[in-house]
Amino acid sequence: MGSPNAETPSEPHDGQRIATASEQPEAHPTTIKEITEVTLVPITAHAQQETPKEEKNAPALTPKQEEIASLIRVALQKTAAGDFESANIAYQQLFDLPLTKDQQRSTLLEYARMLRKKGDLTKATAVYEKILKEYPLAEDTPDIYLDLGRIQRALGAYKTAISRFYNVINSTLKLPEDGASRYRQLAKTAQFEIAETHFQAGNYEEASRFYTRLRLLDLATVDRARAHFKSAYALFLAEDFQKASATLQAYMEQYPDDDNVPEARYLLAISYRRLQRAQDALNEALNLLRTEKIRTQKDPRRWAYWQRKTGNQIANEFFDQGDYASALTIYTTLSELSTEDTWKLPILYQMGICLERQGHIPMAIANYQMILDSLQSAKGDPATRSELIDLQRMATWRIEQISWQNNSEQRLHLLLPVAPPVAPQLPASPAPTP
Repeated sequence: MGSPNAETPSEPHDGQRIATASEQPEAHPTTIKEITEVTLVPITAHAQQETPKEEKNAPALTPKQEEIASLIRVALQKTAAGDFESANIAYQQLFDLPLTKDQQRSTLLEYARMLRKKGDLTKATAVYEKILKEYPLAEDTPDIYLDLGRIQRALGAYKTAISRFYNVINSTLKLPEDGASRYRQLAKTAQFEIAETHFQAGNYEEASRFYTRLRLLDLATVDRARAHFKSAYALFLAEDFQKASATLQAYMEQYPDDDNVPEARYLLAISYRRLQRAQDALNEALNLLRTEKIRTQKDPRRWAYWQRKTGNQIANEFFDQGDYASALTIYTTLSELSTEDTWKLPILYQMGICLERQGHIPMAIANYQMILDSLQSAKGDPATRSELIDLQRMATWRIEQISWQNNSEQRLHLLLPVAPPVAPQLPASPAPTP
């Protein structure tokens, strides 16, 4: 059975993962996201931004020092511009020059980040491991372990990645106490990454346990909400729908305005379907579709995506199982989400099919005719007509099919002989009493 397509959001859902630089900043206490972003800021960029007053009186650079400084600038600029080939040439030239120990380390770090940005993760791994071997007790060692763990996870080396994230935690214990607050944040980030690695590896039960433990830590609200949602999502993927539904309900009650609530409602509706709780699934789908606009205004694209995806999937499942009344209820609500023909007209077609199955033939024909009338009035929009040409054919065919079926039944009725009425039989008279 054909069904309207849900609109796809600009970013995939997992792009919202905790402790990545892709999240949008919010007004809250220091979060795991914020401490992660610190690790992505180039060290030499800091050096360039800070221009001490004493530099004006500093001795002039030697030609070799000027060459090194120039190559560093070129390497950073080419990396920022995405010209990785030119950046790589600059770094190779730098490695052939007499760099100080600090320059060697900072150059290796920037080189590793360039390789990671380029997508050459295997080489980036080798460079990071070289840095850790030659400079094991630097203050940014936990940051390097964090980056290395993420790279190895991207390469599919999940066990090694988890070991690197534990290295983050262990290395923070060996560093000076003056950065204790930052190191604690890094340790929490590493714990998030361990949970996420189990999740990506498909170890959903283990991932749920780690996310549940994270909720007990002193986290910012946005991070705690994320951990709560991910623990429920992992249970859903583990097909433990009973626990998943309970955890999803608790999450939405505690964080009703969190960004992941629309997806949580979808997961809850599907969980109810898997638990054979049809009425609860219907109610949850309708709750999502009827969510007040004041909430959807925060992220309308996300809400629209999950509303359409949930409505389509649940309605189609009801239809496939013969529950046409529930399917029609959801389709009717879906049709109110948008007035665009590309969305509304396919929904009207689905509603027409449901009405046919319920025996409401005149109402079904009215729906099909609305589709044809709308497309007829869209003459000035060839793109819309082209996209919906198949729908126009199907609606026309349904009307013709219903008309043919009605005519056939009428002709058949005329051809069949009418059976004579059968006289009612009177009950036998009781035998006379002797």
